[in-house]
Formats: sequence, C-alpha cells, structure tokens
Amino acid sequence: MLDYAALAALAAVVREGSFERAARALHVTPSAVSQRIRWLEERSGCALVVRGQPCTATEAGRRLCQHVDRVRLLEQELQGALPTLAPQDGVRVPLPVAVNADSLATWFAPALAAFAADAPVLMQVAVDDEEHTAGWLRSGAVLAAVSSAPRAPAGCNSQPLGAMRYVAAASPAFMQRHFADGVGAGSLARAPSLVFSTKDELQQRWARRVCHRHVELPRHTLPSSQAFVTAALAGMGWGMHPLPLVADALRRGMLVELVAGTALEVPLYWHQARAASGLLDGLTRVVLGAARAALGPVQGAA
Repeated sequence: MLDYAALAALAAVVREGSFERAARALHVTPSAVSQRIRWLEERSGCALVVRGQPCTATEAGRRLCQHVDRVRLLEQELQGALPTLAPQDGVRVPLPVAVNADSLATWFAPALAAFAADAPVLMQVAVDDEEHTAGWLRSGAVLAAVSSAPRAPAGCNSQPLGAMRYVAAASPAFMQRHFADGVGAGSLARAPSLVFSTKDELQQRWARRVCHRHVELPRHTLPSSQAFVTAALAGMGWGMHPLPLVADALRRGMLVELVAGTALEVPLYWHQARAASGLLDGLTRVVLGAARAALGPVQGAA
C-alpha cells in the first residue's frame, strides 16, 4: 500500500518548489516533509525529487504526483456523493493541465475561469508549445492538455477541438521598411520575425509555404501572446498571430497581412487521462463547448 501522507508531501514539494513552502502548505515541519520524501524514495527504489531552486520531480516522481492528483479528484467526487465524508473547511483539490499560450490568451482562460468558479478545484496551468503539451501529459505532470497532436498518449482519450487560425502580420510602417519590394525569401531573411520560444516553428512553416523552400529567419523571442501583438504594433517585427487577438487591429489597418490569403490553420485536440474523475469530465465539457464557439473547423492541413 502507498503512504498517502508521503505522496501528499511529494506533490506539495513539486507544486510549491521547495521543502520549506511545502511544509507551510501541509502545516508540518520541513524535517517531516524531508523524512516522508526519503521514505517514499527508499520504498520506490529511485529518486523522486531533484533538489534545486525550484525542486522538480523526476519521471517517477511525476507519475506518483499524477497518481495522487487522480486520487484527490476521486475522493472529491466521493465526498460529493457522501457529504458526511466531506471536510468542513472547503478544501479544493489541484487539477493540473497544460495548454498552449495562444489558446490561453484567447478562448481557454474564460472557459477555465467559468469552470473553476463553481468547482472545488485549484487549477494548475502549465504553458508550452502546442506540439509539446502532450509531453506533460505523457510524463504524468498534468491530467489534461490542449495539443496539436491528434493521437493522445497511452492511457488518455483525445477529442478534436477545432482549428486555431494564424495570420502573418506586421505594422504598415514595418511593411514599408522591410517589404516595400514584396515578400520573398530575400526580404524574409533580412526582416526580424517574432517567435514565442525556440520551440515555435509557425513562422518557419509559413515562410516555407510562401517561398517553397527553407528560409533562415532572424528572430526576436517574446514568450507572451499579448507581447507579440504589442511588439508587432510597435514595428519590432512580423509574426504569426492568432486571428482572434489581431482581428480588430487588422480591421483598423494597424496591422496588415504580409501576404493575403496565406493563413495557417493549427488543429487542436483535448487529451485527458482516462478514469480520472467527474471533475475532469466536467472540465472537458466546458473546454469542448468553449472551443466549439471560438475555433473554426479544420479546412486544410496546417
């Protein structure tokens, strides 16, 4: 049998990032947390926590954290059916999910807020590129994810959400400065672009589609969807923007497409761990409803 006090200590260390903050969250001493983690590591025969600033979980540790997250959700569901078992202090359970930044900045955050307003949960949102969020689910760090991968990791279900449409856009002044003679491989190789992170390949994919060959793009890195828009409006560079964030700026002429009619579609999917709980099923219903209202149908490959 697993020691759930030790598992709770492990989850708290990973969530809080340190043994001291985990101890405060659990209302015990740091020594007690350390002893529980040590016992769990001896029992499992492997390291579960990488001590550092912050502390992080090993792969085995992440899987145990996912297990305790599932148990907490199931216990919360049981308490709903048997109110006499429910704690009197209104305890909320962690519900970890992963999502790409552009979804979070547009349709996902309102859906999450609506769900969390009525559900006894504490949402823990990890942000990563849509091509990499499934890795968080595969590792056990989260229980659900918005992903561009159609196939879910083993032990998870996948449901289509729709397609996020991206447009290559820049300010009129930037266009005049860098693309006065047209958009092509030469001008794109000189004009600064905007990327979210080194994982962001949208600009490269768009350039390959337009130029029919690889183009090495100079890049500014801005890890924020809103900062992308702000930087583009200020003439810092061109970027691939989710249409919902820039529709008004395009309509008002504050941003213009580099090449009209060349939007990229990125199909998105909702992956969730099987046999988790009614709370996760409830979040899934809210997410699917919000996606249907906000995202377009997939009309072609991205």
